[in-house]
Amino acid sequence: MPHVLVLNASYEPLGVVPLRRALVLVLENKALCLEESGAFMHSEKRTVPAPSVVRLKRFVRVPYRGPVPLTRRALFARDGGRCMYCGGVATSVDHVVPKSRGGQHAWENVVAACRRCNHVKADRHLMELGWRLRHKPAPPSGLAWRIIGTGHGDPRWLPYLQPFGATTRWPGSTAFPPSGRSGPLSSVGPGRGRAAVQPRGRRPSSTAYASTDQSE
Repeated sequence: MPHVLVLNASYEPLGVVPLRRALVLVLENKALCLEESGAFMHSEKRTVPAPSVVRLKRFVRVPYRGPVPLTRRALFARDGGRCMYCGGVATSVDHVVPKSRGGQHAWENVVAACRRCNHVKADRHLMELGWRLRHKPAPPSGLAWRIIGTGHGDPRWLPYLQPFGATTRWPGSTAFPPSGRSGPLSSVGPGRGRAAVQPRGRRPSSTAYASTDQSE
């Protein structure tokens, strides 16, 4: 079932809910539909446009949220779905400094990798192979990452998430992907830059808020 982005009354992204739940919020006059998906929900007596983005009418106070959880989906989003060693399509997760050699399972030491690079690197340091990372890994920042980490996305969400850390590239989705990467250290392999998607939609005023590894 499609999912819908839910915003606080102040336009802060709160989370993602199933379409039916979002529709109930709108029908019960608890939320306003800001963007429609283009689909329709039919009942015996009426037809209602399916929402893609809704905003709560009343402000919801949200408790403090810590750092963005390190999940496979969020990691792939941070790295653009590309291998951080060669630029190929990422299929696995790798520790830059192998855990067997003291590496930590942290944003600064975990990257997306293709199967070949993961296999060749194994438990060796990059210096032993003469490799360099395409980008320096760093924790993602911005409230949009709570949404990005869910793995759900829609191009219509982008204008509402941009003020909170999202950019215009989201691998494995027809949506957008996120920001949160430091500048490149050195480019290695066949990776190439990709044109940014320019989604349509209104841009709201900005004002908050979303482990698997295959080699050690």
